[in-house]
Amino acid sequence: LATGLRLVICGSAASATSARVGAYYAGPQNRFWLTLREVGLTPRQLAPTEFRELLQYGIGLTDIVKSQAGNDRDLRPSPSDGDDLRVRILRYAPRILCFNGKRAAQQFLGTKTVALGLQGTEIGATRIFVAPSTSAAARGHWDLDAWHALAKLATDAAARRPTDTESR
Repeated sequence: LATGLRLVICGSAASATSARVGAYYAGPQNRFWLTLREVGLTPRQLAPTEFRELLQYGIGLTDIVKSQAGNDRDLRPSPSDGDDLRVRILRYAPRILCFNGKRAAQQFLGTKTVALGLQGTEIGATRIFVAPSTSAAARGHWDLDAWHALAKLATDAAARRPTDTESR
């Protein structure tokens, strides 16, 4: 993460593959990197090992659960995980926090149901958005439309505030 980002994308936790390689969204069937390119958030499809390059596009990555890796169904989140994410978002103050999947959003928001799209709640000045999970496990619920809406929102956010990728 860095200050001045237009967008931070948050997953539940690193997958076993991502943890093993030390790169976000490294599973071969995960649509994350392809999706960023398809909706225009990046000019080309980055490889998972290039995740740090997202900062130059005003995008940061994080997860709610930082102490575990694996599939969502296997995670045992701590009550403090959501608080820790809130602290990170308040510290770096991106324009938008996007949850990559409803599961991560449900965990953070403390609700069993959540709609895709812009939410009616904020963290400080950071708007919250929920996009469909790019995970291969969620392929049956895949919808690129929400990701297009996110890209438009993030582009509009970038126009309102210059990107500062200097890390704290």
